[in-house]
This record gives sequence, C-alpha cells and structure tokens, in this order.
Amino acid sequence: MTIGRLAEITGVPASAIRYWERHGLLPQPERQSGQRRYPPEAAQRIVMLRKCQQAGLTLVEIREFQQERSRRAAMIRDKVAEIEQRMVDLDHAHQLLTHALQCGEEDIVVCPKFREQMASWDAPASGGGPG
Repeated sequence: MTIGRLAEITGVPASAIRYWERHGLLPQPERQSGQRRYPPEAAQRIVMLRKCQQAGLTLVEIREFQQERSRRAAMIRDKVAEIEQRMVDLDHAHQLLTHALQCGEEDIVVCPKFREQMASWDAPASGGGPG
C-alpha cells in the first residue's frame, strides 16, 4: 500500500511515518517506481508505535522496545518503575486536590489533616495516606 493509504488507515500523518523510518523505528519499505510500498503489517507496527508513545515511551525507548527480549527487558523494568512512581505522585495529587476542595481552613497549609496527609507521603510505603 502507499504511504497515503497507510496514513489514512492508521490516522498517522505521512510525515510522521517518514520520520519514524528515518529514525529506524519502522523498516524501510520497498519502492516501486520511486514510491514507498508498505506491507499490511506496517499498519500494525504503526499502531504499536502510537501505543508506545501514549504509554510515555521516548523514541529511544521505542527503538529499544522493538529489540529482542533480552535487550529490551532492562528498559521495560526501568519504565515500569517510572510509571509506578508517577502513579504514586498522581494519587498524592488527587488526595491533595480532593482535600483542598473540601477543606474548611482558609489557609490549607495550616490544616492538620492536610499536614498529616503530606507527612504520610514521605513515610515508607504503607498502603497510602489518609483519604
């Protein structure tokens, strides 16, 4: 299929497809009369690249993700740890904002419950702070 058709069925601009090719994230397609021609599985790889981007992987990490299992395992473990930390940070943000909406204190920093909540975030993992 042509790059235009591939862009159409994946929802990814042709410029992004060419960019990914230049950076080794997509294999170079065959050419017929100077035009790129992609096999049907190219669409699956593009969908996978988009999902990797949505998951927060950088281009370097995506390239490594496509390597053989032994080469990608360390990167994946590091990324999982990073995501888990972001999840903790997001949970703290949710707790903070939810409490701030309900807090009766004029200055939230002096609120005892808020201060207790913040102190619990610095404590070793114990299943989370007060909600």
